[in-house]
Amino acid sequence: MSDASSEKNTVLMEKIVSLCKRRGFIFQSAELYGGLNGCWDYGPLGTELKRNLKDYWWRRHVQEREDILGLDGSILTHQAVLKASGHVGGFSDPMCDCLLSKARLRADQITPQSGTAYWFTGASHSESGWSVERDYAVLAVEGTDENKARKTARQYYAQFLSDKQVSPKSLELLGERTEEVTETTRFNPENGSLLTEPRAFNLMFQTRMGASSEESDESSIAYLRPETAQSIFVQFKNVLETSRVKPPFGIAQIGKSFRNEINPRNYTFRSREFEQMEIEYFCRPEDGLRLTDEWLEARLAFYEEIGIPRERLHVVDIPDEDRAFYSKKTYDIEYEFPFGIQELEGVAYRTDYDLSVHQKGSGKSMEYFDEETKEKFLLHVVEPSAGCDRTILALICEAFDEETVTNEKGKEETRTVMRFSPRMAPIKVGVFPLLKNKPELVAKAREVQKMLTPYMTVFYDEAAAIGRRYRRQDEVGTPWCVTIDFDTIGENGEDLRDTVTIRERDSMKQERIAIADLRGFLLDRIL
Repeated sequence: MSDASSEKNTVLMEKIVSLCKRRGFIFQSAELYGGLNGCWDYGPLGTELKRNLKDYWWRRHVQEREDILGLDGSILTHQAVLKASGHVGGFSDPMCDCLLSKARLRADQITPQSGTAYWFTGASHSESGWSVERDYAVLAVEGTDENKARKTARQYYAQFLSDKQVSPKSLELLGERTEEVTETTRFNPENGSLLTEPRAFNLMFQTRMGASSEESDESSIAYLRPETAQSIFVQFKNVLETSRVKPPFGIAQIGKSFRNEINPRNYTFRSREFEQMEIEYFCRPEDGLRLTDEWLEARLAFYEEIGIPRERLHVVDIPDEDRAFYSKKTYDIEYEFPFGIQELEGVAYRTDYDLSVHQKGSGKSMEYFDEETKEKFLLHVVEPSAGCDRTILALICEAFDEETVTNEKGKEETRTVMRFSPRMAPIKVGVFPLLKNKPELVAKAREVQKMLTPYMTVFYDEAAAIGRRYRRQDEVGTPWCVTIDFDTIGENGEDLRDTVTIRERDSMKQERIAIADLRGFLLDRIL
């Protein structure tokens, strides 16, 4: 990506973040107290958008199918579950600390760099007699002044000064040597400082259960679940026995998960608290690969249904060496965010790994008994796992648009419009009386609002000029606006009585429609 393109996308992302706060889509959690890093609160419009997504996902995958059942598992998770799954002791990311800024970085996400590494053995201050011996290095990439590397080194060694009145500029650097390095990840891309060696960082949030639990009581330890999948696996036999399903069948769940991310970033994309929309689809071993490909196509079609076009999605067939050891096939579905192409969802063929580890961990059979063949065997699993919050962010990024239009005064202005798919839009229709000081118009508008409210989210607005009200609804993505005018109440003749003007968001075209036909017109287009 060129510098100009990168800057343009940065500006675009800033506009999206600003709109999300200004119009009540997303707020920083605990903003009143400085914010809670990696956590976000959905405002009134964001809540509606998220509910629309989750409801539609549930409808398409559970309510409209006979082979998928629902589950709502607990967030607090028994430690034995996560020991069996491999999360306890194995669910970690490699972490590095910047020796200068103390920032924490994920070692596997550091951009490789090439340049000259300036190494030093320590620093001293002749006037006070102070000195310190400690190896340190700064990377100077091509085009970087070598004196900048020395300045960074002095700032690092100044941390160890006992007299904080001494300026870093007055320190003498010791034992300078240089080394040419290529594609190294040992230095912080932000400031060139040397990083600590990578170490494992546990991503799970641990807690203790019970009023009398003590630090020494290992049995009181529980975890906030790092994924929704494990509750599906441990309840597999209960669902199987109570629902009398036969393979292939799935168990679906939408719920919160928690990961103590080293470096939350890219707005809501990587958060410490997030929501997943996940299916574990159980099948016979011989059907696993075929069903993985079928689920990939089904999920791509779903994204198109909610307003994310196929051409903005990328499918990555994860190579053998990069897949989890238990997976026979994994696809990542990625989206073109302004900050880069990033994963929305994974579709993974997990074989019988999950049921086998819980069978071993619990000592109880997780096998399926086939009544026809009299066989007992472990079912395999295909897992389409989508990030709800990531999908919301993709919907917002895809919907955001700015265009130049001519207003009613003949002047050009910028129209900000969120082009949500009608089925995803937080507000389906705005209802406006042309004038708020005309009781007949207001009464009729309220009547239309009352008629539509049981079937969809309606926003009533009577403040400001009608053009300004349109713009406000454009900015939050409302697909249609209905205006009750003088024709509606028959002041210009009986021919148009009980009709309204309906204005479409994207084209801004208007047409007359009978109030009696309005509900059907809208429902046909939003379901």
